[in-house]
Formats: sequence, C-alpha cells, structure tokens
Amino acid sequence: MKKTTIALGLSVALAGCSTTTSPVATTQSIVDAISTSVQVTYVVNQKLEGDSAATCKQLGAEWAACQDATIQLSNSGSAIESADWEIYFHSIRRILEVRSPEFTIEHINGDLHKITPTAEFKGFDANSTVDVNFIAEYWSLFETDVMPRYYVTAENAQPKVISNTDTEDMSQIITPLTGANLKRHAGDNNIVMNANTRFDTNEATSQLSAASIANKIIPTPVWQDDKVTGFADLSAGININAPAMKQSSLDAVTQRFENFGVNVAGSYPVNITIAPQQLINEFAKSGGYTLEISDAGTEVLAFDNAGALYALQSIASLIPSDFSSNKRIPQVSVKDAPNFEYRGMEVDIARNFHSKESLLRLLDQMSAYKMNKFHLHLTDDEGWRLAIPGLPELTDVGAKRCHDLEEKTCLLPQLGSGPTEDNRGSGYLTKADYIELVQYAQARNIEVIPEIDMPAHARAGVVAMEARYNKYKDSDIEKATEYRLADPDDKSVYTTIQFYNDGILNPCMDSTYNFIGKVIAEVQAMHQEAGQPLKTWHMGGDEAKNIHLGNGFEQTGGTTGWKGDKDLTKESMPWAKSPQCVAQVAADDNLATPHDLGPMFVKKVANIIAAAGIEKTQLWQDGLKGVDAKDLPLTAVANVWETLYWGGANTSNHMTEQGFEVVQSHPDYLYFDFPYEVNSKERGYYWATRYTDSKKVFKFSPNNLPQNAETSKDRDGNNFNIKGDTQNRGYNGISGQLWSETVRTDSQFEYMVYPRILPLAERAWHKASWELDYVKDREFKGGETTFVDANKQQSAWNQFANIIGQRELAKIDKTGVQYRLPVPGGKIESGKLITNVAFPGLEVQYSTDSGSTWTTWTKPVDVTTAELRTVSPDGKRFSRITSVK
Repeated sequence: MKKTTIALGLSVALAGCSTTTSPVATTQSIVDAISTSVQVTYVVNQKLEGDSAATCKQLGAEWAACQDATIQLSNSGSAIESADWEIYFHSIRRILEVRSPEFTIEHINGDLHKITPTAEFKGFDANSTVDVNFIAEYWSLFETDVMPRYYVTAENAQPKVISNTDTEDMSQIITPLTGANLKRHAGDNNIVMNANTRFDTNEATSQLSAASIANKIIPTPVWQDDKVTGFADLSAGININAPAMKQSSLDAVTQRFENFGVNVAGSYPVNITIAPQQLINEFAKSGGYTLEISDAGTEVLAFDNAGALYALQSIASLIPSDFSSNKRIPQVSVKDAPNFEYRGMEVDIARNFHSKESLLRLLDQMSAYKMNKFHLHLTDDEGWRLAIPGLPELTDVGAKRCHDLEEKTCLLPQLGSGPTEDNRGSGYLTKADYIELVQYAQARNIEVIPEIDMPAHARAGVVAMEARYNKYKDSDIEKATEYRLADPDDKSVYTTIQFYNDGILNPCMDSTYNFIGKVIAEVQAMHQEAGQPLKTWHMGGDEAKNIHLGNGFEQTGGTTGWKGDKDLTKESMPWAKSPQCVAQVAADDNLATPHDLGPMFVKKVANIIAAAGIEKTQLWQDGLKGVDAKDLPLTAVANVWETLYWGGANTSNHMTEQGFEVVQSHPDYLYFDFPYEVNSKERGYYWATRYTDSKKVFKFSPNNLPQNAETSKDRDGNNFNIKGDTQNRGYNGISGQLWSETVRTDSQFEYMVYPRILPLAERAWHKASWELDYVKDREFKGGETTFVDANKQQSAWNQFANIIGQRELAKIDKTGVQYRLPVPGGKIESGKLITNVAFPGLEVQYSTDSGSTWTTWTKPVDVTTAELRTVSPDGKRFSRITSVK
C-alpha cells in the first residue's frame, strides 16, 4: 500500500473531519466511499480468434484461446482523488495482460485477484467511469462466469463489498452477452436458446391425457401388466402392515404419504412381506419387489428392507397431484428391481457450503426415486466442511473464508464469497450434523460415501494444518508436526486446475499418513454411532498435476499456432522439488520419477483404509492412473468422468478390464453444475458441454456408451463418432454430480439438481427399451447411423415429461424444494401467440405490458410482442421470463 498523502474530494465522507484526521479514519472513509459510490460493470468485448489468436498465443493462453474484457468502475458520487486503495475480485479466467496503464492486476491465489492503481491513475472524477481493460484466458459465455462481491480495502481499513456486486443476479454486474460472444469459436454450432428456438425444441413433446399416465410409476418398473385397470379407493386412508420392515424406513416413507395428504391411520390394507426366497430371476436381488394393488388392498413381496421401501415409494409415485379431491390410485401389477446397484448423487459442499436442511431434502427425494448412494464431497481447496474431533483447525480455519491474506484465521476469499465470514464460502457440518445425515440416509436405504479429496484439491486441509503447526511450533514441536501436510522446503512450481500454487498435500511425509489415518478413524466412528458402518471411503485422487505442463502449452517460441507460449523450463511437476520426495524417489527402486508418487500415495492410503476394515475405496478415474488393481488390498471403484467424445466411452470399459468397478459419471451428461440450456442467463460451467437438460439426461445410455454418439452432440454442438474398442464387462452404476463453484445458495443448489435428478434416477433404475446391447467394434456415427430407435426414445421421453409436468413437480412443491421451472417456448405466427413447455401440463403465462399483468395462455391469442413465464403447480414460483416477438 502506498504511503502518499490522501486527498478526498468527497465532502460527505469527511464531513466534520479536520486536517488532523487519523490515517485509520481516512483510509476507512476511502473504502466506504468507493464501496457505496463506485459501481462495477464487467464487459466482454470480444473473444480473440483467427488472426488475433496470435495475441493469445504470445500471452501464454492455454490452447491460444483468450478474450478482451473490461472492468468498468463508475463513480456516481463526488470525486475520489485517492489512489491508496485496492480492489479484490474473483476471476475464474487467468488474467494474461492489463492494457490500461492506470492499473495493475495481480493474481493472489486461486481465483482471487487484486486491482491496484498506478501512478497514472488520477482518481475518480464525479459521475465518471474509468476502464480496467485486460486480456483473459478462454471465453466468457454465461453470466455466471463472472463472480460477485468485489471488495475494496486499504491499509488499516476494514474491507467492504462494492455494493452493486453484493448480489446473486449477475446481470447486475455483467453487460448482456450477444452475437459472436455467445459462441466459443467459429466452429461452435450450439443453438442459442430463446423463445423461438425453445419452441422448436419442445415441439416434439406433446401433452398426454391424465388418464394415460395415471398408472405410470417412476422410475419405470422392469415389468408392469398393462391389462390391469381400475382404481383403489384411499379415501378412508391406508393401513400399512410391515412387521419385518425397519421402523426407521417405514417412518420415512410414511412421512412422505402424509406430506401428500394421505391418512396413514386408515383402513385400506397395505401388507408387506419380506421373503427373498420367493423372488426369482432378475427380481431376486436387493431392492427387488412385487406389487399388487387391487380395490381390496395392496400386497407387496420384497427381497429385503430396501425392496419393501421401494414398493411403498412406488405406491407413493401413483398418488395423483390432486389427491385432496381425487383420493384414489390406479390398480397395478408390478415386478421390479434395479438395473444398477449404484444409483448415486454427488454433492460438493466444499467449494460453497450447502445447509444440512438442503441435504436432508435431497435425501428425501433420492429415496423417493429409489437412489441409494449419497457421495458427499466434503473437502477441497476452498473449504473443509466436516468437524474432526482433535483437529479443530480444520473447521476453525479451513471452513472459513475471509480477507486474511496470511491465512492465519481463515482461507482466502474465493468464488464470489467476499471478505467476511458470513457467506456460503464459510460453514461446516458438526459431528452431530453428520451423524444426523447418516442416520437420515440409512433410514432411506442410502449409503453415505464421504470424500476427503487428496492429494490434490487439498488446500483447505494443508492451510489448516499449517495453522496448527504455527500454533504449536514454539511449545510442542511434536504436536506441531504430527499432522503437517506440506513440506516447507518444497520449491516445486506448479499451477492446479483452479490456479492454486500450494494446494497439493505432500505424499512423502509420515505426517500426511498420520493425518489421513486420524480423519478416517474419526469419520468411521461417526458412521458407527449413526448405525451405518462405513463401507466406502472416497479419497478423490483427481487432478494432481501442473496444468501448465499440459498439451495446451508449448515452449516459448514454438510454432504451433493453437498452443500458448510458456517458459516450461520454469515449471515443475508437483513434488518434483520437494526434498523429502526427491529423497524418497532416490531411495525406492519402485519410484523412477515424481509421476510415480501419485500411484504410491493411492496404494498407501488404500492400505490405511483396508486396515480400518472398510470394504471399498473410490476415486475419480485419473487417480487410478498407474495403479494396478491387484496391488490394492481392497476393491477400488472408479468414477469415470471423461467426456464421451474425448474417449470416455472406452475409458469405462478399460477401467473394468483393469479390475476396477466403474460408476458412470461422465460430465457431458451427468454434471449438474452445467447449464440447462445454451443461454447466457443460465448458471454453470461448461467445459464439457454447453448444456444438459432433463431430456439429455433421460436419453443418456449408461449401459451402452457408444450409442450416445447417435443421440447427442459434442460440446460445440457437432456430431461425433464412437466405436467400442473392447468388451463390455458391465458397470456398477451411474452418478450425477453437482460441483459448487458457481452454486453459492441452497436455492441455486436445488435449481441445478432438480428436476434433472428425476431422469438420472430413471436411467439408474431402469434399462430402457431403446438401449441397445453393447457390441464390440460397432461404430455409432452422429448424423449418419440409425441403430437407435429414435421414435421409441422420443415416445418414452414424451411419457416421462408428462409425468413430471402433470404429477411429480406438484408433489415436489409440497417438500419446499426450489427446483428449476423450464423456461417456456413461444412463437408469434400470423399475429397469434403460441407457446409450449418442456414438461407438458405446466401452466404458461404471458404478458403484453412488460410484466405488469399476467394471463394464463390456453390457446392462440393476438399479440405483437409478449413476455412468457412458466408457473409452478402450486402457483408460488415462476421461471425466468423470456420475450417473444
């Protein structure tokens, strides 16, 4: 911070202050003035491609991809002449060059950057704007590429958020993205969604009669007798007789019935028998059941407690949305069992914290749709979210973000969290919270799989254990070093995928394994107390690398036009310059280079897990690179997260061939942090695909991955081909993923997960009639081959979409879940407005007076322009508004 004299042309801020005003008061006045009078506007000027991509190459942009952008600082108040201030902001794009001589931009760590005025900055004139123009890596195609909560600070002053950036509505910060700035590059053929293009997309889905879907259960049963007709009268309530069922499971599903208005102390008999020996063939497995609903009563035969629970959930699925006035359900005859053993949902509460209440609501919905694996991503670079007895620093420091650049009391601000602790960048589950979650899941037949990500994505733990070291180093050096995760003499120069230079724990220190053993033991004890033994430990394992040593860069002076220039001689792999790791590689004949330390780490941690009596370990697939399954003392499960069009289809088969169990987690279909549609107003990252809507999830074939090339596009909206190059040995299951970099609030979390979780559950439970058997060497070519019966797939989606629109969303309304309502499509043809919606049955409203009044659309109506929105079945919420003309 410069020590120059401070001058303010801001009489309000300094009213009553004399020329002897203290520096603290004066710098605070500057901060206060800027935070209230200066507004931030982020402008994407243009992406640089074609001839201008040479600039990107020279500046070291990965894949020579970059953009020209400007941060406008507009002063709406009196003049502010001081240059003694700094503005911190979050950028998920690396800043490569600043082109405004009045400012510098410094990268702090992760996504945190700092704008500092130079000697050329002459202050903020009254009612004026100054520009901070720069070149940033890659593109900005969605408003949520910009993060909120820019904050200003100065020496001896408390930081303050710049007021117009203290929002979750990014349109308040970023100017509208239009034209060429909506596409990644000239070869990006994605269709940008507006009312007209959305109408065209929805047109193939038509509204079905309520009667035609009344007896349909989701997820779809393996077998249902279509000849069974009629209804069962529940007006006198139901009486569940399930003597062999666990009381906690019965209570959980009974609560759901009550939520729908069903009297559970009534007379209609629902008899449940658990008798595994009476089920045969594909139904004789966990979760299997038969269901017979007649006018006289319901009979359930279940393989186990899970099957009994799922049979009751199937009955609940048949409850009509208007049950208050229509107290009957269809009679059905069903035989059912899950397609996959693993039917999961992963939620990241590390990047941004999500409340226990939102997680409990998720567990309710997972159980309702027969999902059984809750993968909880508890730690990452940006946060440690579980209290560990004996290691209070993990939550005292690692669970908080604030403006402490030395990180003695908290982690650096990241991802739009701002300078104070009172945000979703901070927060954690107490031991009691976690035990409650596990108990809640257990009652709903859901296994909780905790993930403590390592060795990369571990910065929160690394920083917290450094804080522990500093706390005890002068009083008890043994205690200080017992759980230390960083080699203090490590001079490795690397950058992680989220732009940290210090976020990978050291695998060559005994204290690292002391720490891991301690954490595993404490979490295992929590599971034991909750009544659900810890069966699977997810150690993460992903992205332990230096991104600057990837294929997108070449040595400075190279001639490959589409690679960024980088002085690679200054870069190193993680641990390459750690004295402890150098010594370990030299001493161990099994280690040739630092690359071998990753597999070594996995094996060591697997031994700790196995010694604790835990059955399985789970990792993201790249964490198992170089690991032989035969060298592990327990079963290893791989979340395969490679995109299909980049080889992920065959990766899944290769992993099974290598002896690993596989859970399909492909980001181009199963990452729910990606946008719902190609529209800049939607939330999310998009490195693997520009959109994933519910229909795309529904159309995903997890059993035969190559066939997806025929029914979807790559991330640029182009066709691609897949040929299965090896035998399919079967997969354990499928998992949806919700990463939380752009997801800060519970309502955003629920918007991103629901309703996409419904087709996820469908694909996890039910093998569709349009899913083809895998055939080695059969090649599916997008836009060319027609192996998949597209008409059968569309017919199945049409039915599923109607069930969601006419029944399921109304029932989810009763839970308080803030799901996403689809934005309607609309056109004006021959002067008349026509509309449609992705889930037929939902109400669409239109306005011709800029939203002052709204009318339900029922038939073509004369308009010249209109605004449209979808309404939730309970009438309490609305979709994003779209315009049609």
